[in-house]
Amino acid sequence: MTVLNAIVKDKAEYLIARKASQPLSEFVQQIVPSTRSFYQALTQPNTVFILECKKASPSKGLIRADFDPASIAKIYQPYAAAISVLTDEKYFQGSFDYLRQVSQAVHQPVLCKDFIIDEYQIYLARFYQADAILLMLSVLDDEQYRALSTVAHQLNMGVLTEVSTEEERQRAIKLNAKVIGINNRDLRDLSIDLVRTQQLSQGLPKDAIVISESGIHTHQQVQELSQYANGFLVGSALMSQENIDQAVRALVLGKHKVCGLTRTQDVKAVYQAGAYYAGLIFAEKSPRKVTLSQAQELITQAPLAFVGVFQNQPIELICDYAEKLNLSAIQLHGQEDAQFIEQLRQKIQPSCEIWQAINMAIHSDILPVSHVNKYVLDNGTGGTGTTFNWQKIPNTIREKALLAGGLNSENCLDAVKTGCIGLDFNSGVESAPGIKDAQRLNQVFAQL
Repeated sequence: MTVLNAIVKDKAEYLIARKASQPLSEFVQQIVPSTRSFYQALTQPNTVFILECKKASPSKGLIRADFDPASIAKIYQPYAAAISVLTDEKYFQGSFDYLRQVSQAVHQPVLCKDFIIDEYQIYLARFYQADAILLMLSVLDDEQYRALSTVAHQLNMGVLTEVSTEEERQRAIKLNAKVIGINNRDLRDLSIDLVRTQQLSQGLPKDAIVISESGIHTHQQVQELSQYANGFLVGSALMSQENIDQAVRALVLGKHKVCGLTRTQDVKAVYQAGAYYAGLIFAEKSPRKVTLSQAQELITQAPLAFVGVFQNQPIELICDYAEKLNLSAIQLHGQEDAQFIEQLRQKIQPSCEIWQAINMAIHSDILPVSHVNKYVLDNGTGGTGTTFNWQKIPNTIREKALLAGGLNSENCLDAVKTGCIGLDFNSGVESAPGIKDAQRLNQVFAQL
């Protein structure tokens, strides 16, 4: 018996017990139609995200022990078009109560994610404030689907119609499904293949909203698949992360950095624009240099991942700053050699990364250095405000590199196409050295 068959069999047994303990007749009079349109929420020019509250799954077991759906939903709110909530108890440790908790915490439509085989479940979902339901063509025939989707639409609820095979794709078209979810996971054996989104999105009606589900972990995957899908449903990749806000930002916006921050209002503007990393420069010769006490005030302004930029400075000073500021990374911009980097690695927290800046005006053959987590590819020694020839970036290093040097609203989209893991902005989003321009920041991040 496949995993899916076992779940559906158990669901039928669960429903007998649930109907006995909570008969429809007890709550049907209290049900009112939804006022949050799932279809409208997903009809956007940009890529949309359905972000999921998921405690556990059959493939991963317990994903998040400290599971508070309302607080998770509040973190999701700035980024999500809709919020999905697992209600299956046996396999996902879900609950219908979570629907109401999430609905009360946010303004987005809430999707009830369950193995729905009976109209009772739809009434139950709406009673607990769901605005949409998942209907899986892998467990329903056409007649069942029509009956269940009719009930949902009568309650003004949306339907996410899930397909995972070519046959199901063709059925979804015939059934006039408005939102088609392509599940990259094979529910029969739980394997994942992202190519499924590419294959099954072909030939779908122009007005159908296509959502790619399962196996989405990175912003790069989102970029690659966004030509085939209007949006993405993501749960496990976020639930498994300690800092959910940073995980969502990385997924939705990418891991981009703005360097050379000197003012508290700029830290806030950088966070609001969508940056992941914020650079604080301690290099003596930089016009954007800040002191330790300035930096201590700056890091309190927004929950960004802060990076300290140093240049030929004593290892004790670097370690002291890294500890006092709880830096996410140390970026070395001088002539620090492999021996220096090894000593530094031994003295700092394991969670603090070491980044090395590479002057691409000189180097094009970059040899990996032990203990260096990322490379910052710049033109000159930083702060020049000019680009270098991006053709020179070695393929071997793109997945560990941030691209810097003269990036602005005019070249940022081309910069993304280099395949580096993130972009590093500085003078291109300033009105003067160390003074960031909120309008320029927003122009850049709106494109990304």
